[in-house]
Amino acid sequence: MKNDMRRTISSSMFSPLLRKKLFDHLASILFVSAVFIVLLAVGVNREKNDREKRHELIEMMTKLQNVNLGSPMQKSLLRETLDVFYPSEKARNDSIMQSIDAYRTEQYTNKVYKTGGAPEGLSWLGTADLAGMYLSFVFVYVLVLIVSYYAVQTFALFSFIQYKQQKSSYLLCAFRQFWLIVEKIRRGDIPAKEAGRCAVLVLQACCRGGVLLVLFAPAYIIIYSLKSTADTEPWVFMVVLAVVSNGLLINYAHKFYTFLLAESRKGYVETAAVKGLNHSYEWNVQGGIALRSLLHWKKYFPLHVLQQVYSNARYQYIPTMKQYASFLISGLVIIEMALNIQGHLCYELLQDILFERYEMALVIMFGIFLVVKGTEIIVDCWFARESAKYENRT
Repeated sequence: MKNDMRRTISSSMFSPLLRKKLFDHLASILFVSAVFIVLLAVGVNREKNDREKRHELIEMMTKLQNVNLGSPMQKSLLRETLDVFYPSEKARNDSIMQSIDAYRTEQYTNKVYKTGGAPEGLSWLGTADLAGMYLSFVFVYVLVLIVSYYAVQTFALFSFIQYKQQKSSYLLCAFRQFWLIVEKIRRGDIPAKEAGRCAVLVLQACCRGGVLLVLFAPAYIIIYSLKSTADTEPWVFMVVLAVVSNGLLINYAHKFYTFLLAESRKGYVETAAVKGLNHSYEWNVQGGIALRSLLHWKKYFPLHVLQQVYSNARYQYIPTMKQYASFLISGLVIIEMALNIQGHLCYELLQDILFERYEMALVIMFGIFLVVKGTEIIVDCWFARESAKYENRT
């Protein structure tokens, strides 16, 4: 029986719809790869020639005898000299001076210069370093995706259980306690207990508001507010920021919560409760919800209607992971650039654009595209497998 079920699921996974999706993904990868190769082939030679000419001119300027371009006065003298010899090309003279500044900065910041060479775009040394950065980026991305998937479900389930428990907000409870305090004062009593509860509820409301502010805050704001005090490892800091910032966690937790809410209002839930399945949403009571089941990686609520509600909501949530992945990639790019840490992929992308090494930038962008496409393919296959299981159950 189990073997027959596995064969049925395996054959259903590669349904015509999935094969069409995989064909579309493959076609898009091939098309983007062809465009990438053309751009790389056209751009590399032209950029190499332009770079060589520019570096020859700049190196000649930087190697002038008795001229120290680190001195603002001598830089001004050189600028005025260029204006004297080329009075009608002031824009070109400005460009030369800016290129000299960028060249000197790159000599101090680029490790290829420190090893005695000059950057020449794609090279074995640059490609090997880029591969390490890329693998590090993919590792962080996958880790954030896994942690986010767990956190979204946990927050959504917790909010749904609180809704079923008919819990009021902290501010509303504090407001009620405030009126109890007023009533006791009118009767001449001392509302010490009520005042303490009111203060605790207000504090809880403030903490909740602070957490929500962080969850909705853009990553770069959090980075710039904590940059002077954060001493953790860069990749740990990146993972935490990518999970909690940019509103992704709270928005997709709300999306999952909406799926839970919609499922809980369907007729099969009432039917399951009538047939004897547990339907209490109180914590750690007989027939209720065990907290360890909520916190476990694999959510499982045995003999409870929440299990079916959760399974159906999770099935509907899986396709949204493709959209989540796209937003997550954008967030990671912003975070790596804002952290300004050398040796990370997106910092290298920023440097390549700044110093006009566009072939390296193209390689990085193509690699990021492959990460997104790979995620979409995995999610589609995952959803097809879950659909086969779902159809087999029904």
